[in-house]
Amino acid sequence: MLRLFRDKKGFTGLEAAITLIAFITVAAVFSYVLLGAGFFSTQKGQEVVHTGVKQVSSSMEIVGSIVGYGDTNNSCLDALVFTIQLAAGGNPIDLNKTVITVTNPMDGKTVELKYNKSATSAKDVADSDHYGVYWVTNVNDPGNPAGADNYLEEFEKAEIYINLTAAGFNGTYKLDPNEVFLIEIKPPMGATYPIELKVPPSIDPTMVLLQ
Repeated sequence: MLRLFRDKKGFTGLEAAITLIAFITVAAVFSYVLLGAGFFSTQKGQEVVHTGVKQVSSSMEIVGSIVGYGDTNNSCLDALVFTIQLAAGGNPIDLNKTVITVTNPMDGKTVELKYNKSATSAKDVADSDHYGVYWVTNVNDPGNPAGADNYLEEFEKAEIYINLTAAGFNGTYKLDPNEVFLIEIKPPMGATYPIELKVPPSIDPTMVLLQ
């Protein structure tokens, strides 16, 4: 009987050792899974942060003044023109996928305009549905505006012309003296570039619009 009791005790010790090894193995696997999930979450978190920074950072800026053209007969703003370039460190912008909205808050009118390129003058291709673009400088085919692609890249400048009258800002919706209106440039990637402008108190054929 004593010998049988000792055999049983030795068997119990073996079971305990096996169980302990199993627990250690499971704990090691579980720890590895947790570490892997932690590294994955950290990487995803960094990607989200970087994407967020890109989306809230504007990639473009205005070069020089925004010039307005007045309709002296109807005493309102008829059109405007300005030049854009990439901001420092900005990513190239596909203007062909960039829309510009013009809003007159006083009358509640908003118009969305799409890209239209010209090799001679941005004014020539600006109409009720499009803003005109003339490439002042381009790296794709320097000295030849017709050879520019649709991407605004480093060292490039694009002149943008908006025909407000053709876009419907006439009659009841015309932009009168001292009226404030909003232009928003909306690229396919990155933050919208808002420009708040005020019509001068006196309408002249050519005017500088203040932001």
